[in-house]
Amino acid sequence: MGISSQRLKLTSFLGVSNPIRRSHPLEPKATRSTCRGFRAVCGVSGRRAVSGLALLGAAASCANLLGVPMPVQAAMLEPDVIRYRKLDSGVKLEDVVDGEGPEAREGDLVQFNYVCRRANGYFVHSTVNQFSGESKPVTLRLDVQEMIRGLKDVIVGMKAGGKRRALISPEVGYIDESLQPVPEEFGPRRSLLSHAKEPLVFEVQLLKVL
Repeated sequence: MGISSQRLKLTSFLGVSNPIRRSHPLEPKATRSTCRGFRAVCGVSGRRAVSGLALLGAAASCANLLGVPMPVQAAMLEPDVIRYRKLDSGVKLEDVVDGEGPEAREGDLVQFNYVCRRANGYFVHSTVNQFSGESKPVTLRLDVQEMIRGLKDVIVGMKAGGKRRALISPEVGYIDESLQPVPEEFGPRRSLLSHAKEPLVFEVQLLKVL
């Protein structure tokens, strides 16, 4: 499906009642002001149609546990100028921070943090606690037998300290409940797997290539 056929009104993505804010009732004030600022710049009147992928970046920034800043372009220009690329697997990917050191390659053992949300911005799970800042990084091998293919494709090519944001379709997502990453706790695990048939937004920060 082309970008032109995916274009949605901003109001239909964010919703009149602002589901992103409702999903984070204890969200810090600074985060809420970022969301309001984005709506003020783009206009929630529905006069403009913007691509769903551009909104992906803006929605992820509204509850940004990994500290990924909203690109300057989103505040100054049309939201649909945010640059991204589409991988062969269909994953739509945005590079946020490059990182340093050797690139992660398929088969490598890596350690990373991530935030997972639904495509409409609702929070699903994160390895970073938004209140304490404490993190529980995931250590996995970049192998489709162990990790969902979409996330594996996102991490391959990253460097330590690098950050990426991606939209992963269910076809390369949780096609098998044994695939990782999945929270150990029952509640978060059930929440994540209940959305396994939806496109999911992942923000990933690569910590180490082991």
